Amino acid sequence: MGNDSPVDIVSQNMAVREVTAAADRRGFRVLAKIPVILRMAAACLLPGVTVCACAASVPSTSPPSRPRTPAVSHAPSPPPKPARSPALSRPPGSEAAGGCQRTFVPAFFYDSGPWAQAIDTRPAPAVLFLNVNSGPGTAPDSHFQVLVRQAQAAGITVLGYSSTEYGRRPIRSVETEVRQYRQWYGVSGIFLDLTQGTPGELSYYRELARYIRATVPNAVIWLNPGTYPDPTFMSVANVVMVFEGSYAQYLSDQVPGWVSHYRPDQFAHVIYATPRSDFASAVSLSRARRAGFLYATDLPGTGNPYGAMPSYWAQEAATVAEKC
Repeated sequence: MGNDSPVDIVSQNMAVREVTAAADRRGFRVLAKIPVILRMAAACLLPGVTVCACAASVPSTSPPSRPRTPAVSHAPSPPPKPARSPALSRPPGSEAAGGCQRTFVPAFFYDSGPWAQAIDTRPAPAVLFLNVNSGPGTAPDSHFQVLVRQAQAAGITVLGYSSTEYGRRPIRSVETEVRQYRQWYGVSGIFLDLTQGTPGELSYYRELARYIRATVPNAVIWLNPGTYPDPTFMSVANVVMVFEGSYAQYLSDQVPGWVSHYRPDQFAHVIYATPRSDFASAVSLSRARRAGFLYATDLPGTGNPYGAMPSYWAQEAATVAEKC
C-alpha cells in the first residue's frame, strides 16, 4: 500500500495468536498465528515486501497498479444507472444515503480489546470485516464466533474477508470460503479483496456474486479495487471501495463523472496515515466525493494501518455519522 520499505509491527497482543494486516495499494491482507520473532526474521529475509514485514506480498505476476487518478475529461459517456435488483435493495450495511455517512472497521486483529472498542461505540459502525487468517481459517474459531455474535447483537453487519487475487484465484476456492464463513460465523455477506476492476474480469465477479447471494440470505457484497473500477462493476456489489490510500494521496485523488449516477451508499473510502489535525478535512472531502462509508485512521501505511483502532475513533464515529 504505497511503500516498499519493510516495517516490523510490534503488537500489544503478545499471546500465542497475533494478527497483523498487510495490503498493497489496493487490498487488505492478513497472516495470523505467526509469532513476533518469526515476523521480525521475515523482515530481514524478505526486503521486497511491499507494505509490512509480516505479510505476504502481491505475486510478481500481479497486473501493474492502475493510476490512482483516473482520467475524467476523456472518459466516454457513462451508461445509464443500472436498475437495482431486489438483491441490491438496501440490505444491512448499505443504509447511508442523502447525506448520511457511516463508519466501518477492518477488524484485522485477534485481541478482543479493539473489537470491543468498535462494537461498544455509539453510533456503532455499520460494518465490520472479519478476517480470521487471510480467510476463514481451517476450522471454526470460538474466539471469533463470540466476537461476531457480539457485533451482530449491536446491529453491526459482519462481512467475511476473501481475497480474489485480482481475479486470478479459482472461483471454487473463494466459494469454499464463502460457505465456511457462513457456516462457521454466520456472516451477513462477503468482502472481496484484491479485486480487479476492468471489464475483462467482470464475468468472474458476477459469478462470485451470484454464488454469494445464493449461499448467504440477503447477502451484502463489498468489492475492493481500491480505485475507481469500470462502472459496470457497480451492478455486482452493494458497495465498492474506490479509494484505499494515505491522506496525502487522497488530497489529489480525482473522482470520475460517472460517480454522480450512483448513490453515496454504494461507495466506501479508506484513508490511512490521516493525522488528527487533518481528520476533519478528510471527512469533508469524503462527503464531497460521495463516500457513503468512511474509515480513516492515523496509523501509517508503512506499517499496519489495520492493526489497531484509530486514536481518534470516538471522534470519528460521532463526526462521520452526525448527519444520520
